[in-house]
Amino acid sequence: MDNQTPKPTESELEILQILWQHGPTTVRFVNEQLNQRKEVGYTTTLKIMQIMAEKGLVKRNEESRSHIYEANVNEEATQKHMLDKFLDLTFRGSASKLVMQALGNHKATRAELDEIRKLIDKMEGGAK
Repeated sequence: MDNQTPKPTESELEILQILWQHGPTTVRFVNEQLNQRKEVGYTTTLKIMQIMAEKGLVKRNEESRSHIYEANVNEEATQKHMLDKFLDLTFRGSASKLVMQALGNHKATRAELDEIRKLIDKMEGGAK
């Protein structure tokens, strides 16, 4: 995600999550997936996806009768971009404040803590 691509809204991010998980698909499929969590009208989903196409967040293939949409932004790049913005705005750029808050509000599992330790070790140059 470059600086030219707009940051997705919460609703757009929900749609991107579906497209990243399932790949190119129809508005109907995306709407069915959204409705598993909360009731969303088909026309609302269609309108949001049309706006996303205009913004460059998704691409629309119009070759078949049912238009197929696919994500036009990379999942990891989008996550990094949004996290960087969130970190700057919420924690004044402090990754440690973010991690401390997240761990303080969430009971980390043994596996999660092990994964965090491995990441720290890797970032320190493979100590241990």
